[in-house]
Amino acid sequence: MSDETTNGAAAPAPQDAAAAGPAFSVEKIYVKDVSFEAPGAPGIFNEQGQPDLQLNLNQRVQRLNEALFEVVLGVTLTCKIGEKTAYVAEVQQAGVFALVNLPPQGIDVLLGTQCPNILFPYVRQLVSELIQAGGFPPFLLQPINFDALYAETLRQRQQQAGGEAGLASAEPAGNA
Repeated sequence: MSDETTNGAAAPAPQDAAAAGPAFSVEKIYVKDVSFEAPGAPGIFNEQGQPDLQLNLNQRVQRLNEALFEVVLGVTLTCKIGEKTAYVAEVQQAGVFALVNLPPQGIDVLLGTQCPNILFPYVRQLVSELIQAGGFPPFLLQPINFDALYAETLRQRQQQAGGEAGLASAEPAGNA
C-alpha cells in the first residue's frame, strides 16, 4: 500500500466530465479597469448645491473556452454640482466563471444573474473607496436587482424576436 501526497492539491478531475453533473464555480475575481477623475478639484470642494448623480451600469460576457466565461460588470458614476463635474468614477470588475454540463438557458441565466450578483459587492466597495480617496463624502451604491434586470432583458429579446418574426412574415413570398 502506498501513500500519495498531493500537498493540498485537489484530486485529478475525472476523465468523464459528463458523469460529474452540472457545476458552477468562481475561478477568479479581479479588477479589469479603474478610473477616477475630479476635473474641478480643488475648486469643486467649495461649490454649494445638491449633487446630481448619474449611474451607468453595463455587463459584458465573453466565452473563453467550452466551460469558462469572463463576465465584466462595469459601473460609471458621474457626480455634478450645478453644471460642474465633481467626479467621475469608473470601475470594471471582472470574474472568470466555470459553467459545466448546463443547458444553454441555464448558462444564460447564471451569466445574467448570479455572476453580476457575485461581482457587485467588489464594485460597490471599490467605487466607495475611490470617491472617499478623492476627498468627497462617502457614497455607497444601493443594491441592484440583477434578477429583475435579466427578466427585462429577456422581455426585450422576446419583443425583438417577435418584431423580426413579424417582419419576416410580412415580406412578400417569392413567385414560384
